[in-house]
Amino acid sequence: MTPSPLPVTVGSLLRARADRLNLGLEILAGADGLGRGITSPYVLKTGLALAGFDSYLQEGRVLVFGASEIGYLNGQDPSVRAASLARVMARPIPCVLVTDGLALPPEVAAEAGRAGVPLLRTPVATPIAIARLTSFLEDVLAERTVVHAVLMDILGLGVLIAGESGIGKSECALDLVLRGHRLVADDTVDVRRRAESVLIGECPELTRHHMEIRGLGILNIRDLFGVASTRSSKRIEFVVQLERWESGREYERLGLDDRFVEILGLRVPMNRMPVAPGRSIANLVEVAARNQLLRARGHHAARALADRLQQQLKDGDRGAVAEPDESAEREGD
Repeated sequence: MTPSPLPVTVGSLLRARADRLNLGLEILAGADGLGRGITSPYVLKTGLALAGFDSYLQEGRVLVFGASEIGYLNGQDPSVRAASLARVMARPIPCVLVTDGLALPPEVAAEAGRAGVPLLRTPVATPIAIARLTSFLEDVLAERTVVHAVLMDILGLGVLIAGESGIGKSECALDLVLRGHRLVADDTVDVRRRAESVLIGECPELTRHHMEIRGLGILNIRDLFGVASTRSSKRIEFVVQLERWESGREYERLGLDDRFVEILGLRVPMNRMPVAPGRSIANLVEVAARNQLLRARGHHAARALADRLQQQLKDGDRGAVAEPDESAEREGD
């Protein structure tokens, strides 16, 4: 599972669908630099750069000009303003984004065009523009990988069902859909990492809502069971690893120890599930999901039982020490 981050250019911001970015961007200057790359989701908004502290400008981060920056520029003499802008545009920034639809001094477009830095403008207010841009960039810049598995939403828990080809992942998922749970992706799951601890799984657009069942072929789950039977994406919070039953192999009996699998550098709770004739895998996966929900809330059944047993043994030892010696009492009589 090798991460494959997608390249992001300034041009891709302009081409982004309205339902994903919704900033109404227009380009004012620097169209030659639309191929510049954006490598960080975090924007720069530092008026100090215009006052000469441009060393704080970091490569690959969008520079935002709001009302305070434009107000500062309007208060400068044209020659000083041009020099400040030339110094800023010489830094390795991918583009400049002007918010609130603000009118600009002519030197801004002139220096951006001279340096080949795209100058973009949006009518959206500064805080909203920064929030939308950051969310969009976090999504497209996220580390990604593709996993051969099935992703289900079981009682609100994102469960990744993994295992070798032909072991019964799709049949298990179909049983779970019949029980009222929701399919996210079958066979191929696109996984991306967001923030520091969130894994999001989704189905490729081409195969969304579809499932392959040996003997039945390709099924459209949404058409068969309605819109409530599928969803487009889900956070991955639990992994069930299906394995073929091997005679003589030791399997987990108590469940005292937590197991994890690493995906894109994050540890995800995992349960190994042996598959054998006569076992209802869908039942077991659903119960495993319910049990994981309880564990997430702090209730660990195996450990609670072990603690009660340990306490009972301690209480029994204390009772044995406190019990009088009846034979000694009879001898005394």
